[in-house]
Amino acid sequence: MSELVHVAVAIILNHNKEVLVSLRAKDSHQGGLWEFPGGKLEQSETVREALKREIYEELNITVLSARSFKKIEFQYPEKTVLLDVWLIQSFTGEAVGAEGQQIKWQAINDLRAEDFPAANRAIINSLQLPDKYMITGPYTDINDFVLKLESSLKSGISLVQLRCKKSSEDEYKKLANKAISLCKSYNAKILLNTTDKLYSSFDADGLHLTSQMLNSIQQRPISGNLLLSVSCHTLDEIKKAKQLNADIILLSPVKETTSHPGVQGIGWEKFKHLSKDIEYPVYALGGMSANDMADAKNNGAQGIAAITGFWGE
Repeated sequence: MSELVHVAVAIILNHNKEVLVSLRAKDSHQGGLWEFPGGKLEQSETVREALKREIYEELNITVLSARSFKKIEFQYPEKTVLLDVWLIQSFTGEAVGAEGQQIKWQAINDLRAEDFPAANRAIINSLQLPDKYMITGPYTDINDFVLKLESSLKSGISLVQLRCKKSSEDEYKKLANKAISLCKSYNAKILLNTTDKLYSSFDADGLHLTSQMLNSIQQRPISGNLLLSVSCHTLDEIKKAKQLNADIILLSPVKETTSHPGVQGIGWEKFKHLSKDIEYPVYALGGMSANDMADAKNNGAQGIAAITGFWGE
C-alpha cells in the first residue's frame, strides 16, 4: 500500500466571494498546477494547528476561525493523499506569497478542474454546485414544460436534471433541446437522465445515472470535464459510483415519498453514516422540501434534491 500523506487544506474567501489559490512549484509533486493553500501535518500536530501554521507560513495571514468542510482521500500512482479541507471563516492580515509562490483571488465559477491536481476536483465541485438540485416533474405538454422550467429557473434554481421517463425518444429530444437552451440562458447547469448513447446527441452539462444504469456499466460513460450524477440507495452502489469517479451522488430515500408510498426512508442518521466518507457532493433525495435544507446540511449533505419541492416554483 502506498504512503498516506495527511494534508490540511484551506478554502479562503474574500468579500467578493473569490477563493485564494496558489501555484505549485514546477519541481514539486503536481508542479505547475494551481492549488488551495495548505500543507502536510507535522508529527503530533492537529489539523487545526497545521492549518494555522501552514497558512501563516505560506500567506502571512492569521486564521482566527475555521470549520471542517470535507475530507478527500485520493490515490495517485506514487502515493495516497488525505485532504482535510477546512473553510476559513475569519482571518487577519493581507495574503501574500510569503514563500515566493504566485497567488491570486479567483471567482469560484472560473475554477477549472484541469488546472488543479486531480484530488482537488471534488473540492471545486462542492464550491461550484448549489444546495438545490431540481428534478423536472409532470407537465401537460411541451409549452407547459417550458413554462414550469422557466419559472423554476427564475426562482433561483441553477442545477437541473431532465427526467422524462414516460416521454418517447422524439419528445425527449425536443424537451432536451428546449431545456438546454433555457438553462444556458439562465446560467444553470443541466444533467440529462437518459442513456449515454442518447446523451451524446446533446450539448448538456452532464449525465445522470439511475441505480439500474449504474449497476450495468463498468467505466465512466462521459468525459471528466462533464458532470456525472448518480442515484444511490446502498453502500455497494456508493462504492460503484466512486469507482466511476462520479461528481454528484443523490442518496435516497431519506423520507417516505408520494411516488413510493409504504417504502420507509433511511432517515437522517443513516444518511449521515452513508455519506460521511463520500468526498463528492451528496444531495438528500426523497420527500425533501426547502424546510429540510438545514437538516440536510447538518448531516453532511451538499443540499437537497427534489421534484415536488422545486418544480414549477
